[in-house]
Amino acid sequence: MTSNTAILIENLNFEYENSTPILEHVNLRVEKGQSGCIVGPNGGGKTTLLKLLLGLLTPTSGTIRIFGVSPVEARSKIGYMPQYHQLDAAFPVTVFEVALMGRMHRKMWGRYSRQDREIAMDALHEVGVDALAERSFSALSGGQRQRVLIARALACQPELLLLDEPTANIDPGAEEQFYGTLDILRKRMMVLTVSHDLGFVDREEDLVICVNRQVSLHSARTFDADAANEIYHHDVNLIAHDHSCFCNCGHQHCEVKK
Repeated sequence: MTSNTAILIENLNFEYENSTPILEHVNLRVEKGQSGCIVGPNGGGKTTLLKLLLGLLTPTSGTIRIFGVSPVEARSKIGYMPQYHQLDAAFPVTVFEVALMGRMHRKMWGRYSRQDREIAMDALHEVGVDALAERSFSALSGGQRQRVLIARALACQPELLLLDEPTANIDPGAEEQFYGTLDILRKRMMVLTVSHDLGFVDREEDLVICVNRQVSLHSARTFDADAANEIYHHDVNLIAHDHSCFCNCGHQHCEVKK
């Protein structure tokens, strides 16, 4: 593992107890500064790979290193945004309190510091929801909740940001804004997004990590229908189209036509 390697997976296999293998013979290297999308069909092992990267699961065999250490040791350098529908939206908590949760691992003597609070508010400002800081999280739209959860992940000041199905269950307008947010974040940190939808593959990214029990790595700029067919095991067409994001940068992403 070189000093420039951020993620290194070697000869990894994983299966739950008394079950069929979920991931087999996985080898993966991602260099510092690279961003990408983890794609593949439902049930292909994307969520399992994400949990392994977070240290929530342990490989059956093989090794994972994040910034040269185990995923558990690297957690302070990893920001994580789960799918918001996995959370209890009715939990009585404000937007600011959700963002502040990203500072929990840095609390001293059981209390948040003034710096913690400033960093949480800065994270809300960065994703454009600081004006909602005192509102109830449960009162927000799907797109707003996604931004708040990104702010929570950013509040830990990560070097690597992991986003699980970040555009699931949000409306098209919010999705377009979200792409713009990603464009900004990739300029200063590594971002890996997880999606079952090839439409999320973005030509502004560096890598496409394809997961369907085994893992293959592709350049986002050269990822094509032939590579997609190998993942989904049926013919797909990648149709490029423009979208405008809130920062008006303008670029292309792809959707799948079966």
